[in-house]
Amino acid sequence: MTTTQSTQSTRSVTQEHRTVLVTGSTSGIGAATARTLAAQGWRVLVTGRDRTRGDAVVADLVAGADAGAARAVFLPSDLTGTPEALRAFAAAAVEAAGGRLDAVVHNAALCPPVDTVSLSDADLEATLAVNVRAPHVLTAALAPAMAERGHGAIVVIGSWMAHLGHPFVGLYSATKAAEIQLARSWAAEFGPRGVRVNTVSPGATRTPVNASAGDVVAAMTAGTPAGRPGRPEEVADAVAWLLSEASGYVHGAEIAVDGGITATRSA
Repeated sequence: MTTTQSTQSTRSVTQEHRTVLVTGSTSGIGAATARTLAAQGWRVLVTGRDRTRGDAVVADLVAGADAGAARAVFLPSDLTGTPEALRAFAAAAVEAAGGRLDAVVHNAALCPPVDTVSLSDADLEATLAVNVRAPHVLTAALAPAMAERGHGAIVVIGSWMAHLGHPFVGLYSATKAAEIQLARSWAAEFGPRGVRVNTVSPGATRTPVNASAGDVVAAMTAGTPAGRPGRPEEVADAVAWLLSEASGYVHGAEIAVDGGITATRSA
């Protein structure tokens, strides 16, 4: 096969690789990512625990599609479930995608806003389950099929808080550091077989979760180069780029979409 034929074949295959699972995509960064990808022609599997919110996101994606170019479906999920339940969810996601998933965005996360002493056992278990166990089990279930086809992409949503100590949300920070390291390891494991794995680490971003703490988020980012909180759409743009062929030479990277807070933070 000539170089030109190979390139044409790659482009042809790439055009068919348009189905993506976005965990935790009924609000915030996940919903923004679903909207961005749908606008680019991806078929998006929207997931979460709240069907009402999930159906609303899907309706929004379908309404915004050009002549039906973007399709979306809601798939309920409970990422605190057992490994067996997570594998069943992965199988259901593949079925909902028409038998083939070409990309996964590990976005879902729990962040108990408490210190170490105040953290309940239930929150400890749930946070470890959603933030670490679920991405691990889902990747183990979904990445091999991508690798067998020789093409696929996985993006982990990390966090700027994985890179510094904080008197609160220490467990969340630790789980995000674990996810970032898992992404590097997955890049080494699956990259040679065509599956690119990378991380996008948001900074302090305005989402429905922190809507009541707007002043705190504003103060936190006032001294950064950007001078303001991030927007979910800005994170989504980075995710979309990492899932595209434009980033075909990017493996195991962590892209900080944080307004410069980790690079310049002094206190």
